Amino acid sequence: MNWLITGVSGGLGRALAQAALARGDQVAGTVRKSSDLAAFEALSPGRAHGFLANMADEVSIRAAVDRAEAKLGGVNVLVGNAGYGLIGAVEESSLAEIRAQFEVNVFGPIAAIQAVLPYFRARRAGHVITITSVSGVAAWAGTGIYCGSKHALEGVTQTLAQEVAELGIKVTNVEPGGMRTDYAGRSLIVSERKISDYEGSARNAERILGDHAGQEPGDPAKVAAAILAIAGADEPPLQLLLGADAMLYATRQLAAFQIEIGRWAQLSLSTAFND
Repeated sequence: MNWLITGVSGGLGRALAQAALARGDQVAGTVRKSSDLAAFEALSPGRAHGFLANMADEVSIRAAVDRAEAKLGGVNVLVGNAGYGLIGAVEESSLAEIRAQFEVNVFGPIAAIQAVLPYFRARRAGHVITITSVSGVAAWAGTGIYCGSKHALEGVTQTLAQEVAELGIKVTNVEPGGMRTDYAGRSLIVSERKISDYEGSARNAERILGDHAGQEPGDPAKVAAAILAIAGADEPPLQLLLGADAMLYATRQLAAFQIEIGRWAQLSLSTAFND
């Protein structure tokens, strides 16, 4: 199987690449620095192929996809993994910070998907796997912009799944909980602006992520193994929660929504014409 994974310099992207290489697959991976490119290719010379790409630059992304397709002789699985977190109350986040978050977490993955789809359509085969987050299902105070980026990506890719199903192309959103990666380190940005009124629940995300860094429950190697298990499957899941915490937060969110639907059902049904 031939993989293209965005963001393989560390974290889940690196763990997934290593797992795929260990079973004999070919892996193309994007990185931002030349030094990371050499380190990635050293994992398995001849089967690990690195490409420089800036996930905020559409031209860079499309070039990496085209080069990976040519180098591998065809990409079977695209994994949109690259991204980062932004912590802060919605009011505290500047529009510049919000735009930067969406450039990398939303527009970058979409650009990669759009670049690979012509190849997938021509072969009537392929699997788009997007690493979203349980935050794409359940909101968490203090992470509103990050949650928004993941919710947006969920909406786009779930719709994509409907559009490409008849073309033989599969789509899966992987929604992990907390993993023991460097997410709370170099992959996390805190909004520069601070408003004292948000020192309560909105600040909990920053405190919890900082206090639990290195103690997260999810094992990246096991998350990678789970992704390998569904990659290329005939009927892969559209949404795949990974981790007990992801299951807890998602089911809690869905249960609360169902209760609210029932509570307001009469009002919801009151808007039709009386024909």
